[in-house]
This record gives sequence, C-alpha cells and structure tokens, in this order.
Amino acid sequence: MENVLFDFVIEVTRSTTLWLVLLGLALLGGIWLVVRPREGAPERADGTGYDVAVRDAEGRRERLVTRAAELHRYAEEVAVAAERSAVTAQRRRDEWLAAQEEVEATWQAYETADAAARRFGAAAVLPEPRTPRTPAEYADRERFLHRAAMAACTRQELSVLQLSDALANRNGWDPRRHPAEQEIVLRRAARDSLLAAHRAAEERERIAWRDAEVAAAAARSLREEAFAAASRTEQVRRWLPTASGRPQGAASDRTRQHRPARRWRTARAG
Repeated sequence: MENVLFDFVIEVTRSTTLWLVLLGLALLGGIWLVVRPREGAPERADGTGYDVAVRDAEGRRERLVTRAAELHRYAEEVAVAAERSAVTAQRRRDEWLAAQEEVEATWQAYETADAAARRFGAAAVLPEPRTPRTPAEYADRERFLHRAAMAACTRQELSVLQLSDALANRNGWDPRRHPAEQEIVLRRAARDSLLAAHRAAEERERIAWRDAEVAAAAARSLREEAFAAASRTEQVRRWLPTASGRPQGAASDRTRQHRPARRWRTARAG
C-alpha cells in the first residue's frame, strides 16, 4: 500500500511539472505575439514608425507624377496636331471658296458664249454672200479661220486641242466655208468648250467641298481630344500629394469648404 501511494505522488508531481512548463511556454508565446512589431504599420508621431508606408507613399507619388507627365505630353502633342489640322481645314475651305468662284466664272463665260452662239445662229437663215471661188478666196477663208481660232483660244473659249484641230483643218474645221459660216461654227464650239469647262469646275468644287468637310471634322475631333487630354492631365495633377501628404484636390476642396465658415464667423463677430 505504501508503494502504491509513493508511485501516485511521484506521477502527480511529474504531471503537475509538465503542465506548468507547457503553460509557461504558451504564456511566453502569447506575450511575444502581442508585443512584436507589426509590418507595414504607419509611422507614429514619435518618429519610430516603419519605412514601408513611407516607401508606398513615395511609390504612389512617383507613379502619379509619371502618369501626369505622360498625359501632359500627350495633351501637348494632340494640341499641336489640332492646330495643324485647323490650318489644313482653313486651307481646304479657302480652296473650296476659290472653286466656287471658278464655278461662277465659268458659268458666266458659258452664258456669254451661249448668247453669242444664239445670235450668230439666228444669222444663219440669211443667204450666204456670193464670192468668187478662187484660190485667193479660199486662202483668205483659211487665214480667217486660223486667226479667229487663235483669238478664241486666247480668250480661253477654245482649248489647245481644239486650236490644233482648227489649224490642221480637221475634226469639222473646214477652211472652205464662208467666214460667216465659220464664225457660227466657231461660236458653237466655244459654247460647247465653255460648258465642258463649267462642268469640270463643278466637279472640282464638289471634291473641294468634300475635302473641306473631312478636314473640318478632323480638326473638330482633334480639338475635342486635346480638351479631354488636358482635362485628364489636370485631374491627375489635382491628386498629387502636397507637402502635407494630402492630395492637392482634397486640399482645395477643404479650403473651399472652410471659406464660407470663416466668412460666417467674421459676420457674427462684427
């Protein structure tokens, strides 16, 4: 019986000692978890903070500065492109206005030539004057045709190709006709040539108008993109940290919020 009691006391003592050791280790671990320094904790007022938060703030500022510089550079490039596009659009518009003036000028020239052709055509009902059919007479008729064709080409009533045909007596230009008949043919050819010139001027005016519209749309689009890029740049700059560590936009908003309160207090004090 004494041996059993002795063994029981020894076992209880060993168990108690083991539990006390385990309890002490657990207590020490809990204390270490409580008092250990926390990574990434913000810097305290006594200057014993951690560099992680500082590095994060500096990295964020550098990224914002880089982003703002990129947006500013892009905005400048788009603004330069918008200015060049505006110059191009103005040049296209001037070309279109010049094409319009050319259309009006060719139409007036055609109307004048058409009136002359109608006037000479009305004289065709008169009988052709009788002249002797001699070689000298045909030579005079040919010289008249050549002189009249060159004069019409000088007035830009005939093209160079038509003048070449008249001088070569081909493509309907017959030097044997009477000068009155040659004048009628010449006036009709001038009218047809000026009508073709007017239609060509109208086609050029349509092309110039289309180019002017495209250039104006491009300039307007670039102006809008330049304004949007400048707005994005200003927005990023407003959120750059100031010397106090706060974004510029927040500082300006706080100033705007405090100004009415200061004015109210001043009014109450008066």
